[in-house]
Amino acid sequence: MPTDSVERFLTALDPEHREAVGTKPREEQQRLADAWERELADDTELDTLDELSPPAAEAEAARRVLRLEAG
Repeated sequence: MPTDSVERFLTALDPEHREAVGTKPREEQQRLADAWERELADDTELDTLDELSPPAAEAEAARRVLRLEAG
């Protein structure tokens, strides 16, 4: 399991988004990864999902971060 927050964030993304985010500058990737970690820490709905499936919670948080970016 990757320990770097950017690597963990990229792993949580679906392949299409992983490729798109992977082409962004490292600073942008880090900013998104930081937002992803905040989403994981702050959203209580994800706490319940995390207990059932940590990868699913991480993927949902990644989708939310990308939706906010696109919004």
